[in-house]
Amino acid sequence: MRAVEHEAPVYLRRPAVPGEDRYVALALVNTRFTVSHGEVDLLDGTEAAHLWLVRHALLPDRVSLNGRQSGRLRALREALRTLFAARATGTPPPADALDTLNATLAAAPATPRLAWTADGPRRADVPDSGNPAAAALSQLAEDATDLLTGADADLLTECAAPGCAGWFLRSHGARRWCTTKCGNRVRAARAYAARKAGSP
Repeated sequence: MRAVEHEAPVYLRRPAVPGEDRYVALALVNTRFTVSHGEVDLLDGTEAAHLWLVRHALLPDRVSLNGRQSGRLRALREALRTLFAARATGTPPPADALDTLNATLAAAPATPRLAWTADGPRRADVPDSGNPAAAALSQLAEDATDLLTGADADLLTECAAPGCAGWFLRSHGARRWCTTKCGNRVRAARAYAARKAGSP
């Protein structure tokens, strides 16, 4: 029996956002966004949250997710949004956002292991297999911690397009949009406003 391919509807597919290929926590933060017909939440409901975790190889398809766990995933997303904003502005975050991240990290900590490859020894943390959903969330929290404390933290930027709630890693100093779609939308709005201002 062939596995069912999990595909998002066409209208929910977004252009690639710089940094999401390196940090799945960045992809998590960007699961809430706005399109022409309104706000979209890719984690809206338990099935949607399960699909997102499966598509990002954080949870096996056969492992179910309950409502409480999907609620924790959404709570982690909102905490990360708050922590990203605090990092970008250089201000201390609210205690509840930090508590959410730290509680998620502690819920299913990975066990450190030493792996030996052709390139030599390296650390290989093994996720907690006893609670796959908690382990998936813990991996996301650990990924976010790596982003917030690593060299890429200075590149973390909120999209400047009005109405966009996206975050990305700035590839160069002048970049202000998470995707070319956002940039094109802003330029089109400016051009329209300029034409309107110049019309009699």
